[in-house]
Parts: sequence; C-alpha cells; structure tokens
Amino acid sequence: MSKTVEFFFDLGSPASYLAWTQLPALCARHDATLHYRPMLLGGVFQATGNASPAMIPAKGRYMFTDLGRFAARYGVPFGLPPGFPLNTLALMRGVIGIQLRSPERFEALLAALFDGMWAQRRNFADIEVLEQVLEEAGFDPAEFHALSTDAEVKARLKQVTEDAVERGVFGAPTCFVDGQMYFGQDRLDFVEEALKQ
Repeated sequence: MSKTVEFFFDLGSPASYLAWTQLPALCARHDATLHYRPMLLGGVFQATGNASPAMIPAKGRYMFTDLGRFAARYGVPFGLPPGFPLNTLALMRGVIGIQLRSPERFEALLAALFDGMWAQRRNFADIEVLEQVLEEAGFDPAEFHALSTDAEVKARLKQVTEDAVERGVFGAPTCFVDGQMYFGQDRLDFVEEALKQ
C-alpha cells in the first residue's frame, strides 16, 4: 500500500525550499504520494511562541551556512533574497488558493515561486518583481492577488495552519509519515526510512 508524505511548508522558509528540491524524487523512489500542506509560518510561530532562527544573530549566521552546505550536497542553487525575512501572508494565500481552485497548476506555481525566491534570489517584497515571476510562469498576477482577499482561501490557510499547530508543528518544513512528525529538511533521511518500512 502506497504511503503519503504530508509536507507542511511556507515559501519564506529557506529550509522548506531545500526540502522541496528533494521530496518529489524521494517520494517517487518509494511510490509514495507527496501531499503539499501550505501553511503560514508566522501563524505557527505566533501560536507556539517560536521565532525564526534569523532573529538570533549567531544562530541565523550558522543556519544560513548550514543551509548552504545542504544546497551544495543536493546540487541546487541557493541564496538569500533581498527583503528576507518576508511577510508571506499574501503569498501563501495565493499558493493555497491555486491549490484549491487550480490544482493542476499548483506544482508549476510552487516551482516558479520557490525557484524565484531561493535560486534566483528575486525580491518578492517588491510587488512588481513578484508579478513578473508570475507572468513568466504563465499566471495572471491580478488573479493571484485576488486570492489573497478571497474568504474561502483565507479560511483554508487558517485551517491548515491551525491543523499543523494542533499536530505539534512549530516550524517549517515539517513532514508526517504514518502519523510520525519529522521537523527540518535535514531529517529527510528519516522520512525516507519511514517510507521503506
């Protein structure tokens, strides 16, 4: 029976980007389904009393060095974009809105946004830059922006974020396999072991 990996993530999390570069192939190797769960990391931090490692200078410096090591190991481009850390509320509403309304285009959107932010290091705090990335990927920026004010979309993002917190999530990325939680992109080896069982 095929297993499922639930992937709770936020675009503004560099570790979520690195996990995203690996999870599709990891799941394919084990005939597992990858279930994307877009959440609002800021909401998770608020609910759990956690904070971004970037807010602690020494920890932040180490974390970005370590993420760079993993990017080199994975063979993927990585760098901090201007404007980091970014308020991702509107972005994550747009992401979950596309997942809700146009699921067949969801993975293409994720690829454009994750790649744009962390590989190309484009500044999504600049609305014109974000709109250019969306247009390049074949998305209508006006439709994307409209999702951020859509009541159903707002409720869905809130629901997924609350579900994450209820299940013990305190940061991103967090994966679940068979009810077991694995926090951090540096725990993908444990995710893979769980899929082998």
